[in-house]
Amino acid sequence: MKRTLVAVGGGELKSKTTVKIDEYIASLVKKRAAPARGTALFIGTASHDSLPYFNSFRKIYTSLFDIKAEVALLTKKDVPIEHNLEKIAKADLIYAGGGDTLYMLDVWREKGIIEPVLAAYRNGSVLAGLSAGAICWFEKMYTDSARIEGGRFAVRDGLGVLKGMMTPHYDERKEFDEATADYTGTRYAVENNGAAVFEDEEFRLAVGEGGVFINGIRA
Repeated sequence: MKRTLVAVGGGELKSKTTVKIDEYIASLVKKRAAPARGTALFIGTASHDSLPYFNSFRKIYTSLFDIKAEVALLTKKDVPIEHNLEKIAKADLIYAGGGDTLYMLDVWREKGIIEPVLAAYRNGSVLAGLSAGAICWFEKMYTDSARIEGGRFAVRDGLGVLKGMMTPHYDERKEFDEATADYTGTRYAVENNGAAVFEDEEFRLAVGEGGVFINGIRA
């Protein structure tokens, strides 16, 4: 079974700007879950477990695509971690929302969910994420969660599932090319409403309306 990861550069679930990408992800989930109904787990840690954000996710994946939507609440003290781990193990899709990337990773480390998520991915669960939830899977992240002197964004270590570096919102961050010119690895720049699809940790295709650029060349 192929391992699939979808890195979304940005967009708004609430206003359905990423719906073409969501449709593609939903097709992967249905293929994995068939003949059963697919289950999607939304992890909104980067937005401090925003329930309106999850509701927007549910309206897309359940109302449009008939996929059961669950949520992992990692910042709520009254939610046992075992409850979230059970959801991770059962999910056909694990989707990480956008927000504060470094905060998200700190919470994931504290709660011990990184290895369970990666185990689910290795077992065939689709991994996807938007903005913070996209760049976290790369070796290096170009993030606004840690601005450096002069207002430019900072490069920080990601989880290393995918080789290279990624920036989201590339249509808003054209300085990325110059700021990371000394980086010797592969640089992925993904625009809002675009997504890069990886199979077995190798880039396969771009989906959505926004562009995907690899080392400055549109894929």
